[in-house]
Amino acid sequence: MFFEKKSDKNVNNHFVKVAALLIHAAKIDENYSNKEAKIIKQTLINIGAENEDVNEILEKGKKIEEDSNQILDFTKEVKNMDNSKKIEIVENLWRIIYSNNEADIYETSLMRKLAGLLYIDSDIMGNIKTKIQKEYSK
Repeated sequence: MFFEKKSDKNVNNHFVKVAALLIHAAKIDENYSNKEAKIIKQTLINIGAENEDVNEILEKGKKIEEDSNQILDFTKEVKNMDNSKKIEIVENLWRIIYSNNEADIYETSLMRKLAGLLYIDSDIMGNIKTKIQKEYSK
């Protein structure tokens, strides 16, 4: 399991904050699509959220994202993950961004900021970006 289960409520709070970060990335271009929502749901399942809890997690994540004016609280959860899960989240953030086949200035700015907040080397971030761009250019 991705997060150690101390209590179901605590686990959900971790997933909710990750969901809020993913939702923030999806909404930053002011075009939150069904394709992005599917990527977010699948990401949450991949990192250990129970399939039946995903819709509730998403609703809570949307509320937190709407009520917040900063992303630091969301990134704390991701920053403390093991590196493979952190990379998986970053890959899916890029998938969300490129789901419409382009990245705007706000989206690329967000990802530069996240690279610093999540302690991801710029070369690694660039490699991930290139990998995802290739996925969407096929």
